[in-house]
Amino acid sequence: MRKYELLYIIRPSVDEEAKKALIERFNNVITDNGGTVEKTTDMGKRRFAYEINKMREGYYVLLSITAEPKAIQETERLMKISDDVVRQMTTKDER
Repeated sequence: MRKYELLYIIRPSVDEEAKKALIERFNNVITDNGGTVEKTTDMGKRRFAYEINKMREGYYVLLSITAEPKAIQETERLMKISDDVVRQMTTKDER
């Protein structure tokens, strides 16, 4: 198993309950595929450096994960088809 950091941005028009449900959904995808979510950091609403899809801000969420690559691939696939996720980026934690 490898360590990863996954940062994703949720669109700003999502209400608090839907945001929590979305975070829980992506955490469950990772655990259902044999990974573990070590830490979930809700970084709150932040302004973008530039406009993305006619939006100027979004909710940033950072996950520290230990998982197999297939769990990461499935999570990324679901994030790409979700209308509520503006952007996502996964990096391998080399520490």
